[in-house]
Amino acid sequence: MTPRRRRMVAVIGGLVCLAAAAALVLTAFEQNMLYFYTPTQIASGEAPEGRRLRVGGLVERGSVRRLSGALEVRFDVTDLDRSVTVAYAGVLPDLFREGQGVVAHGWLGADGLFEADEVLARHDENYMPPEVAEMLEEKGHPPDASLR
Repeated sequence: MTPRRRRMVAVIGGLVCLAAAAALVLTAFEQNMLYFYTPTQIASGEAPEGRRLRVGGLVERGSVRRLSGALEVRFDVTDLDRSVTVAYAGVLPDLFREGQGVVAHGWLGADGLFEADEVLARHDENYMPPEVAEMLEEKGHPPDASLR
């Protein structure tokens, strides 16, 4: 084999290895992405079942239900159009309350129940997660300082 041919084989082999590494990185990145869905998108079937995702909106007033003797709590998250029930087993953030914006991370079950493993609430009175604020503004929620 001539030196030129050896170089060509080495360059082609390097490009194949680089392409394989890029494909692995992109696959891992896609599997770890958390897509944000609104309750309306979940109700219309746009959200995949069994895949990790985020749902956000306002905690519906009167929807928080705690199971006696357990840390599990269920509540409804609304985008002022549709609602989705969220089940969470754990300690809720201190700022969690009805009428406040939340984002829950977890999985959507076949029964339509969202099983959350993390619930994020507004961190002060002047903040709401950007996705939730945009979604509420699109739904006609009056824009004010508490949405930013």
